[in-house]
Amino acid sequence: MTKRTSPIVLFQYKTFRSLWSASLVSNLGSLVEGVGAAWLMTSLATSHEEVALVQTSATLPVMVFSLVAGALADSFDRRRIMLAAQLLMLCVSTALAFLAYAGIMTPWLLLGFTFLIGCGWALHDPPWYASMGDIVPREHLASAAALNSMSYNLMRSIGPAVGGIIVAAAGAAFAFLFNVFCYFALIVALWRWKTEPAQGLLPREPFSTALAAGFRYVLLSPKLLKVMCRSLMFGLTAVVIPALLPFVARDQVEGTSITYGIMLGFFGLGAICGALLIGRVREVLSSEWVIRGAFLVLAISCYFLAGSEHVWLSCLLLIPAGMAWVQAFSLFNVTVQLSTPRWVVGRALSLYQAATFGGMAAGSWIWGKLADAQGVSGALLLASLALIFGGLIGIVLREPDFEMLNLDPTSKFIEPTLQLDLQPRSGPISVTVDYSIDQEDVAEFLRMMALRRRALLRDGARQWALFRDLEEAHMWTESYHVPTWIEYVRHSQRQTRADAELVARLGALHRDDCPPKTRHKIERQPFRVHNELPLKRHFDRI
Repeated sequence: MTKRTSPIVLFQYKTFRSLWSASLVSNLGSLVEGVGAAWLMTSLATSHEEVALVQTSATLPVMVFSLVAGALADSFDRRRIMLAAQLLMLCVSTALAFLAYAGIMTPWLLLGFTFLIGCGWALHDPPWYASMGDIVPREHLASAAALNSMSYNLMRSIGPAVGGIIVAAAGAAFAFLFNVFCYFALIVALWRWKTEPAQGLLPREPFSTALAAGFRYVLLSPKLLKVMCRSLMFGLTAVVIPALLPFVARDQVEGTSITYGIMLGFFGLGAICGALLIGRVREVLSSEWVIRGAFLVLAISCYFLAGSEHVWLSCLLLIPAGMAWVQAFSLFNVTVQLSTPRWVVGRALSLYQAATFGGMAAGSWIWGKLADAQGVSGALLLASLALIFGGLIGIVLREPDFEMLNLDPTSKFIEPTLQLDLQPRSGPISVTVDYSIDQEDVAEFLRMMALRRRALLRDGARQWALFRDLEEAHMWTESYHVPTWIEYVRHSQRQTRADAELVARLGALHRDDCPPKTRHKIERQPFRVHNELPLKRHFDRI
């Protein structure tokens, strides 16, 4: 349960207002292009599988490349990354429009271009979502996610219908050309957005190290792993509607591209309603029941959609499906953002997107194969059963509720005074902390230490261990290593205010008047001679 905040308050932030408005236009163009690609494939392809692969080719790049994009988003200027992604998609869409107009498009060529556009979105999305924490206060992130979902779904309520009209009147090539011009709105907004350059004394983290740090943080975060498992299952099953909707429109209700666009519009209308009701729903239901409800609503929609032969009935069934879709995905997104500190939020979001879009890519292919074997109605019925199963998974993998942890950096780390001259790459560094704990506090101390271990390892510590003195049983020593001195400084600067609260609770258990003693040591081999530079001179050069 969470306190409801009106999303409208975010429009007081000029940067958010400008980017959000530009994203409306960009989303409109993308949806028009999506309708053109899906409908063009129905005329080029010979099987349901090939048409469903349009959805796969659009989502697969996010699974494959999003972690790279997340690492870039945490290390480089996010605005420039998004600009590069938009320019890439502009060039690809221009070529797609030209080839379609020339009449030389083939199914695999269309899938290839769709894949390249998906690569652009894979590069764009992690810095886009990670930037929300830079644009609006942390307490408004849930509202920002809702408004971003609303931006997409506002256009989904009209974009597919516009796309259907354009395709019916002028052909798919003009739908692609329409998208080319829509890119400019977001390109101009990003160009005008003036960001503050990141300030820091440390050099940029090596790319491979940044990738490993992102994986490590997520793997040691049980809450994030649960979110990603549920989002993968949701993407795998819920994608059946966008993947097979072209066949529902063409075969079951015997419609045209305009019919397909109208049906997608009703799906988007439901998503808008879902975005508007997010705050009220979360006041009443826990996160887990929101997710279970989304699975159940989509299962019911698929079950009745499988037997529908009327346009009006199919459109009505798509409204609750759209509501469930946006409720679930916005909840997943916000939970990841609120559970991750700023230094790694881009990588955490990219791994979440990899799980989600990986599920959607696999699901599009699976439902397309099943539609070939069992028919569209049979595939939708099987999907309804899979969605019910996905909801029941929550019994084991319960969706975590929001925890408003303060994940801002403490900014209180002071480098210890050293008597040895070190280079930043000198190491390995060993850190030990001595505690004096009364016997009656040992159980609580061990519980706190389990949390401490996870926090340190997530931030880059290695070989963590806890020792108890055999002669003085009240004495405990915590020990961990980091590869180099500069990695120790980086690791220490990642401490959040929530981590600092844990340290304070451990300090309260320490029975001496003096705080726990921390020692920093460097490993040395007796047969090696090191010629080291003073640490200060290195940092003066950075």
